[in-house]
Amino acid sequence: MRSMADAWAARAGDPNPGLRHEDAHWSWAEVVHEASRRAAWWAGVRVPGPPHLAVLLDNVPEHHFWLGACALTGAVYVGANPTHPGPALAGELDFTRCQVLVTDRAHLEMLEGHDLGPAIGVASAGNPRVHLVDGDDAAALAPSAGLPDVDLVHDVTLGYLIFTSGTSGSPKACRCTQGRMVVIGDVLRQRYEFGPGSCCYLSMPLFHSNCLMSGWAPAVVGGATIALPTGGRFSASGFLSDVRRHGVTYWNYVGRPLSYVLATPEQPDDAETTLRDVFGNEAAPGDVDRFARRFGCSVSENYGSTEGGIAISRTPDTPAGALGPAPLGVLVVDQDGEECAVAQFDETGRLLNALEAVGEIVTDTVPPNFEGYWENEEADQTRVRDGKYWSGDLAYKDAEGYLYFAGRGDDWLRVDGENFAAAPVVRIIDRHPDVVVSAVYAVPDPSVGDQVMAAVQLRPGAAFDGVAFGAFLSEQPDLGRKWVPRYVRVAHTLPTTATSKILVRALRTEGIDCDDPVYELVPGGTLAYVEREVVQSSL
Repeated sequence: MRSMADAWAARAGDPNPGLRHEDAHWSWAEVVHEASRRAAWWAGVRVPGPPHLAVLLDNVPEHHFWLGACALTGAVYVGANPTHPGPALAGELDFTRCQVLVTDRAHLEMLEGHDLGPAIGVASAGNPRVHLVDGDDAAALAPSAGLPDVDLVHDVTLGYLIFTSGTSGSPKACRCTQGRMVVIGDVLRQRYEFGPGSCCYLSMPLFHSNCLMSGWAPAVVGGATIALPTGGRFSASGFLSDVRRHGVTYWNYVGRPLSYVLATPEQPDDAETTLRDVFGNEAAPGDVDRFARRFGCSVSENYGSTEGGIAISRTPDTPAGALGPAPLGVLVVDQDGEECAVAQFDETGRLLNALEAVGEIVTDTVPPNFEGYWENEEADQTRVRDGKYWSGDLAYKDAEGYLYFAGRGDDWLRVDGENFAAAPVVRIIDRHPDVVVSAVYAVPDPSVGDQVMAAVQLRPGAAFDGVAFGAFLSEQPDLGRKWVPRYVRVAHTLPTTATSKILVRALRTEGIDCDDPVYELVPGGTLAYVEREVVQSSL
């Protein structure tokens, strides 16, 4: 297969189960038929210009059908993120020069009245460039259509514009060709032996690279059944029932979904399911083993950038908490471009020299699979400079060459002239038995540099005890003196992206003036926290 168009064409006539959602199901032959109907509609409305088609939908069957239509015709799928505010999302669709917006009435509300660019114009019902899948527009589809000529689609055909999450900075549209997508899909197909007996649960948003590359593409290439989440979105409480309902064998995730599922009440039959393999990245280290034990499956943490520059996979001998062995030419460097010190650990596996060991993941040459950003030369130059590819992500490497993820490049803090990454501090706070998820970020120091602020989401029924939390921190031998949070925000829920990544950028913007209770470190030698209002009234 040279393209995703070839992968879709290979499923035409396939009688095996192709798609399941709630009580509905389709064979692969029926799925390709539905995609071909939408491809025929697209061919009738195309106008000169970039063949860009935006999809603003949850993980519902229509989303999958339109992904297929784009693949079969060589149209560029632009994944629209419904968690972005209306004006920002409208700007993204204008920037990527979309010709058509496919959405439903519920999502149209957030864009109605906004100008989406010259090709689409103002978003509104009745606009011929806005196709409503739950309105009269659906009747415009031909009842039947033949398979498009996939020979017109090539490996170098631009297939996807995928926006980065924007957890720390502004989102950027990454370019991905059909050839790169099908190669990624085939790698995972072979790794997990996907076929008609496999069922891939796609609960992460389809517009995100994790779901497209780690779930959707390998399922299409391998002819596995795709199961979509009840209600079209990930639900921790609905996860296990969906697994059992559809006979799920594989699940991909990104961010902290493991934490949210583990926070649901444990049942004695949790491991009695068809789930075999879980593949993802950025889970809390302790959650990987806990999830595998509780649900009787294998969980593999991996690393791969949407841009395609670097991929790191676990091997059977990879230590707990590590991403995998550093591929040849992959380095960890400091802010001066010098290779960082080897990570040192204590007998419990805790990092002892984070200041010297944590740096940015780079390659010593520019990888050929880096396809750049859509019309963003500045972003391209940030990634590629001095003959190297700079990932923008942080890590540390042990003496055997295994890499450990340490956060995003924007997660650096500077306290009293000392630079350090947020991720090691997050890992320490996540050890607290009452913490479901946490984030660590910088807030301005009144004089110079930063102060450390943490935000925590506690387990249901737990209450924050500032004295006990301070005592917990004081017992952590790998917590640097300058890493101790000055402020702790206690939230019922932390703001997240659609992929359950904590939206650190929003937390940083709100700072200490937020709607949640904020506790402040009590001055003195003993670590303890009291509510900020109490601190202010006593000083």
